[in-house]
Parts: sequence; C-alpha cells; structure tokens
Amino acid sequence: MTENGRVALVSGANRGIGREVARQLADAGHTVILTARDEAKAGAAAEAIASETGATVIPLALDVADPDSIARAAECLTSDPGRLDVLVNNAGVGTDWGVAGSDPNFEAIQAALETNFYGAYRLTIALLALLRAGEHARVVNVSSGMGGVAEMGGWSPGYRISKAALNAVTRILSTELADQRILVNSACPGFVATDMGGQFGAKKPVEAGAAGIVWLATLPDDGPTGGFFRDGNPVPF
Repeated sequence: MTENGRVALVSGANRGIGREVARQLADAGHTVILTARDEAKAGAAAEAIASETGATVIPLALDVADPDSIARAAECLTSDPGRLDVLVNNAGVGTDWGVAGSDPNFEAIQAALETNFYGAYRLTIALLALLRAGEHARVVNVSSGMGGVAEMGGWSPGYRISKAALNAVTRILSTELADQRILVNSACPGFVATDMGGQFGAKKPVEAGAAGIVWLATLPDDGPTGGFFRDGNPVPF
C-alpha cells in the first residue's frame, strides 16, 4: 500500500475494535501510531499489521488513564512526526456491567470516567497542537449507544455516564474547532463481538464495527462535525 502522507493515532489498539481500526487505516495508506498500555503488546500488533498491509505502523506505550503517560506520548510525538491527521480515542473499559444505578459502585464509576472520559479528553487536548499542524485533522471518539441520552436505560452507570460525557466533549470541541478544519465526531461501533461484547453474545463482526469509525476518520473536509454516528448513520444523542 502506498502511504497517503497522513498520520493516525489509535488508542487501545492492540486488540479488538482498536486493532481493526488501525489495520483499516494502515490499509488505506495512513502511517499508524498504534498505542496500548503494554509496550510489548503494542509492538506485536504493530508488526503484524505492518506485515499484512505494507504500511508503516509504529507502536507506542500509552495508558490514557495516566496523565504522565499521556504527557510522555505527546512529547514523543511532538518530536516525531510533529503532526497528527487522525486521532481515534478508542481505549475504553467497562467497570460496572450490570450494576444498578440505584446501588452504585462509585469506585467503579470513577475508574470508568478516568479512562473513557478523562483519558480521551486529556489525550485530545495534549495532542491538539499536533492536530492543528495537520491539514485535514479528524478526531473520532469511540462512544456507545449506552451513552446516548436518547437511548439511555438503567444499569452500568459508570460506563453510561462516561460515554455520555465523551459525547458532550465531542459537541464542545467540534464547536470550538470548526473554524480550524478539525472535524470531531463520536462513533458507536454497535454491539460488536470483541472480548468485551462477546461475553454478552454480540455477533456483529469487528470489521463492520471498525468501518464506521474509519469512515469518520477519513471524512472529506466538508464532512459532518459534532455528530454521533453508527455505521455512517446519525444516532440520537
């Protein structure tokens, strides 16, 4: 694959949806910075995708729940490559599946917020200067229908609240960055058969779930911003 000159970072990309997003972006010609908390796992995934696609895939250790780790990653990326065209905030956790909102585990809620909300938000802000250096910057926040207020139900309050907060950040940043050619959107990949979804009977192929994220990551300059999408279709907030 001939590289298209664009640089993409995907967080939490050593497995599941993140890995498939990284693979699809690499296959489309992006140089991909593949991040994971475990440096060895990031390296193994990057090597496999590079071998399959012929693209440049660079592993990077990053724990989005650790502000110091984010700062180290931002410093590294500022040195090389010095710009970023795509940021996919994919890293996420489910810490309170099935827990009732009326009987919450506040420690679990805090843990979900640290990764799913604060982690994605901090990483975006830390890399904002690099995104501004790109000519067609795209930010995709991997959310969930469970975080859409229009679809909100009971149970799993930590996961739901963290994803709802992430959707709010999508709206805030998309509004503030609209005149800087940076498109910011949320994506719901659907009920995908990953390690997380598979334990609950999810059947949707990982490739299909990732495709909607990659669509947002490769939008044209006149594409939507500030939206919430599943498989390329708007989802009510």
